[in-house]
Amino acid sequence: MKMDCALVLIDFQVGFEDPAWGARNNPDAEAKAARLLTAWRATGAPVVHVRHLSKTPDSPLSGTGTAWMPALAPLEGETCVEKSVNAAFIGTGLEAALRAQDVTDLVIAGLTTPHCVSTTCRMAANLGFRVILAHDACAAFAANADESWQDTSERHLTPDAVHNAAISHLHGEFVTARAVTDILTQ
Repeated sequence: MKMDCALVLIDFQVGFEDPAWGARNNPDAEAKAARLLTAWRATGAPVVHVRHLSKTPDSPLSGTGTAWMPALAPLEGETCVEKSVNAAFIGTGLEAALRAQDVTDLVIAGLTTPHCVSTTCRMAANLGFRVILAHDACAAFAANADESWQDTSERHLTPDAVHNAAISHLHGEFVTARAVTDILTQ
């Protein structure tokens, strides 16, 4: 890994194991993110852990749901950012921390693809970072798509469809979407 390329892991928290989220795609997302984390740690390249602290008391991402997933928990010295909105750059010191380390490129992985991952990718690109999205180290849930605006009671978007649409909206405009295996062999 290049030292000017940071790995940004978004919201790998136990709260996303709550059944309230419904069906999800990509059950291997955490394992693939862990592969990236191992590679970054082995080279000493910058690692950033982002955690969502919901302001909604009954949210799965409040209370005990804010704990890191053990395989993706930060080590001492790794940058940690806490947010209460979708974008990891809003109300945090993320941009300043990256700039202080002369980071120009980001590899982003996390939960959930259409919300916090997408919003953070868009902002990172708009701030001038080159962004690679590790698409297979991200996941989406059925609950990520609110279809209530339509005149129907049927859900049409599966977690795969939500995930794939989010990546398709980002790729080529804000990020380059790549598989973890490709990122690790670059």
